[in-house]
Amino acid sequence: MSLSGNALVGQSGGPTAVINQTLVGVIKAALAADEIGAVYGAIHGIGGILAGEICDLSAEDPDNLEVVAGTPSSALLSVRLKPTDDICRRIFERFKQLDVRYFFYIGGNDTAETTHIINEMARADGYELRCFHCPKTIDNDLLVTDHCPGYGSAARWVCQAFMGDNLDNRSLGGIKINIVMGRDAGWLTAASALARVFPEDGPHVIYCPEADFDLARFCAEVEAVYRRIGRCVIAVSEGVHGPGGAAIVDLGEVDSHGNRQLSGSGALGDFLADTLKAHMGKAFPDQKHRIRADTFGYLQRCFPGVVSEVDAAEARRAGEAAVAAARSGEHDSGSIAFRRAEGAYAVDTFVTPLSTVAKDTKAMPRDWLNEAGNDVVEDKLMPYLRPLVGALPAIGQLTMQRIEMP
Repeated sequence: MSLSGNALVGQSGGPTAVINQTLVGVIKAALAADEIGAVYGAIHGIGGILAGEICDLSAEDPDNLEVVAGTPSSALLSVRLKPTDDICRRIFERFKQLDVRYFFYIGGNDTAETTHIINEMARADGYELRCFHCPKTIDNDLLVTDHCPGYGSAARWVCQAFMGDNLDNRSLGGIKINIVMGRDAGWLTAASALARVFPEDGPHVIYCPEADFDLARFCAEVEAVYRRIGRCVIAVSEGVHGPGGAAIVDLGEVDSHGNRQLSGSGALGDFLADTLKAHMGKAFPDQKHRIRADTFGYLQRCFPGVVSEVDAAEARRAGEAAVAAARSGEHDSGSIAFRRAEGAYAVDTFVTPLSTVAKDTKAMPRDWLNEAGNDVVEDKLMPYLRPLVGALPAIGQLTMQRIEMP
């Protein structure tokens, strides 16, 4: 089953804090393989293949590769490009010129779709090529796999951001809305619940795309929290929607894969803040309220120094597993996935067909949200989430025992 030839690796889609661990896992494993000759990198993914922007990764210093592995964002630079038949044919011509027989593409479900298209066309053309997708996405929405490299670190960042915001909000009161990434799934927004250490800590309400969002109910729920404790911290997924998928705020922008563009704007946060200002003004006509909104946006993806150790190790493992699977010849293509063991946290990797991962996304189970759709069910979410995020900063609080004043 051995296949001799060169390897090419690329990165696609949104970057993460650990995507370069996967890249270096591929590079080092491929360089160590006897049947693989040169190991090439596609600069800007398949866009670089088309443009002839290819680098020789064997020329990289091994020590520097380890520094790169721990550096957030896509070291080979990224791309969002859906391949057409013409693009695929041009890619095959590049592969033939370079004798590429192993193709590794690191990314999310759109990247899996691209890998699948290239693989199917290579088969149709009779070009022997082993195509493997390495999973990556902070959204944690790839099908089949238990979780995705990149998610644990982004969830850690979201949690710590909410810890800080809750402490700020506790000091001065008011209402704070934070918009978190997640077009179709609420995995990342749900991770904000890890910020709660003490009973009155925020986020006090959490809204994910798995439950329909109702604006009037949202205002009433925030008002109820405010009446109870005099403040409210709110987590909202950028992909929340009304019945039937109706957008709360529609920017009308899509990428080459047809995905709605949500993260480049603060429109949803501003809209919700303005709506709450009007509502609270009527509910408390004699009070003034501090109501603010932040959109975390791209900060969640590549923040240095907030990396989950488990996430980094598993991201490296995904790259190594892809090369091992390609070399074995047991599969001529596939996507690397993680399977969680029973009991103490541990995972193993396996290969799932590209068609099972391409295009579609995996939502968080609806029963991991409460019936009202405004909070997580911690007994279900936390055992899944905590091992991926790791130990968090300790948060303390004064008891503030009041004294009797004369």
